[in-house]
Amino acid sequence: MKYLIILGDGMADHPIESLGGKTPLEYANTPMLDALASKGELGMVQTIPEGMKPGSDTANLSVLGYNPKKFYSGRSPLEALSIGIPLKDTDIALRCNLVTLSEEEKNYEDRTILDHSSGEISTEECAVLLEAVKKELESEIFHFYVGTSYRHCLIWENGRVTDLVQPHDVLGQKIGDKLPENEMLRDMMKRSYEILVNHPINIERKKAGLNPANSCWFWGAGTKPALFPFEERANKKGAMISAVDLLKGIAEGASMKNISVEGANGGLHTNYEGKAQAAVDVLTKEGYDFVYVHLEAPDEMGHQGDVEKKVKAIENLDARLIRPIVEGLDAAGEEYRMMILPDHPTPICIRTHTADSVPYLLYDSTKQEGQSRRYNEREATAAGNFIAEGHKLLDYLLHDIG
Repeated sequence: MKYLIILGDGMADHPIESLGGKTPLEYANTPMLDALASKGELGMVQTIPEGMKPGSDTANLSVLGYNPKKFYSGRSPLEALSIGIPLKDTDIALRCNLVTLSEEEKNYEDRTILDHSSGEISTEECAVLLEAVKKELESEIFHFYVGTSYRHCLIWENGRVTDLVQPHDVLGQKIGDKLPENEMLRDMMKRSYEILVNHPINIERKKAGLNPANSCWFWGAGTKPALFPFEERANKKGAMISAVDLLKGIAEGASMKNISVEGANGGLHTNYEGKAQAAVDVLTKEGYDFVYVHLEAPDEMGHQGDVEKKVKAIENLDARLIRPIVEGLDAAGEEYRMMILPDHPTPICIRTHTADSVPYLLYDSTKQEGQSRRYNEREATAAGNFIAEGHKLLDYLLHDIG
């Protein structure tokens, strides 16, 4: 038996008036998901433990079988593992987004955060921009590292964990009371704007109608994580397929195989087919028992508040990722159990995460029931199945509990 988790990041949502009172999952054309739902099990799962912030970090740890209450030490340290940063026990890792701030105001504090991702700027552009920041701001205690797209890392030697605001939580708001209390971090953010606002790359982006990456934004501070190997946790040889550093870092910490797919970029126009083929290959040709396929696009579209593109991301997940995986495994004659779910909702109406429970779909190729239903929040709730602790979901997938 082979095992898969296919995770559509931020895919769950609230009913939307422009979609006739449906959620993007209800509205999207998803024939593959609906066929699997008709032959499998639907239910809801609480991936975010009570009292914890609803992030992709805590939620994906939970889905992978690691209780965030025990294993979570901060988001950025997981991303630092992915980048290959050698963290010391005394280091503090912080996420360094390159964001878009408004430019009309005189004072930095009066500016508004317009885009947490700078229009999903490319890694290549960001590498140049971050190098300009490094030349001015890097010191004996602060070190910058390039990540993927707008997502980068700052290491603070002998620093301290501090509560910092997530940029995607305050889109459209003035930043004055959202800035770090720590004077050094706040000063570096201000200075980064002065360095980046008139950088040639940003001038060209504005000419092309694209959002400039005109400021650093620090958040997600934490210490070196201490996960134990996934193979010990699940007794399965596991692999990770994701375009984002967070998931790659979780895999690194869990001693899973990280599979990089050319053209996979964490955006709407990622290489869906390449991810699907990589998933089939690692299970059928490389002797792995389990693969976790992560798709970032629905979450990004939720943060952007773009209903049409979120629906499109879900339809791409269905047609260009799930369908070729199912067809590939069936053609190879493999028996498999597959769990499909979001990590958390990213509702269009608020453009950030919530801690609400999410719908799961469990499909077993050897147990094909038959009833007409679709995979979405409404029908998953109506099914009456509920897993209260998300970190137990993996055991349900692997051991057919109940």
